[in-house]
Amino acid sequence: MAEKSTGKKATGAPETGQNRTMMILGAVALAVLVAAGIYYLRGGFGTSGGRIADADKTDPAVSALLAPGPLPDMTMGSENAPNLIVEYASMTCPHCAQFQTDVFPHVKEKYIDTGKVRYVFREFPLDGLALAASMLARCSGDKYFPMIDALFETQKTWAVPGAEGKVKLAQVAKQAGISQAEFDKCLADKELFNKIVAVRTRGNEEFQVDSTPSFFVNGKRLKGEHTIEVFDVALGEAPAKSEDDKSKGSTPPGQ
Repeated sequence: MAEKSTGKKATGAPETGQNRTMMILGAVALAVLVAAGIYYLRGGFGTSGGRIADADKTDPAVSALLAPGPLPDMTMGSENAPNLIVEYASMTCPHCAQFQTDVFPHVKEKYIDTGKVRYVFREFPLDGLALAASMLARCSGDKYFPMIDALFETQKTWAVPGAEGKVKLAQVAKQAGISQAEFDKCLADKELFNKIVAVRTRGNEEFQVDSTPSFFVNGKRLKGEHTIEVFDVALGEAPAKSEDDKSKGSTPPGQ
């Protein structure tokens, strides 16, 4: 009897140890995956294979740029417009907010509203809060662009570190008529989360986007400052500046 009892204990001990080992390994693996996800949302997985110098980047064909992606494109302007502008932006990017508030109104008035340009806005979140804001805009349905405008206009009030950022973002949503329950449901949408991440990944891997805002005008990557004058030149509405003109300094955005 004693020997049988001892044998059972001896047999059970390794199994228990093995189970504990597997549990520890599983916990470690989970921690690594969670850490990787957090790292990604903070912009850590920005590029595949490192950042490429602007001079070494290639311009995509318009057909490739317009090929269907993970999410339907959010657009403004006529589908038959002779020109195309594609923007990749992050909702927590200060330069994106500056463009949206200072320059984009001029681009819209001069080119989009007049039927000269079809404008495409694509998400390229640089951190988790930017991704949450992009999700919120997508959940706004036909109010997508008004929500984008509102988020950029109030960016300084909600784009703050830590958990407070999400609380502030919920307040912006509430002012737009989105309840806390609707806000929570939107941010819990894993499918939407993954698709926005896929939009970013495609922008980086296929079109070499690695910073925001990034623009393509008729397939050509827009380099340098993003002023209305630069768009005028890119769209053939104004002559390019000479080197002497460039040395004199640039005109403030939107002026």
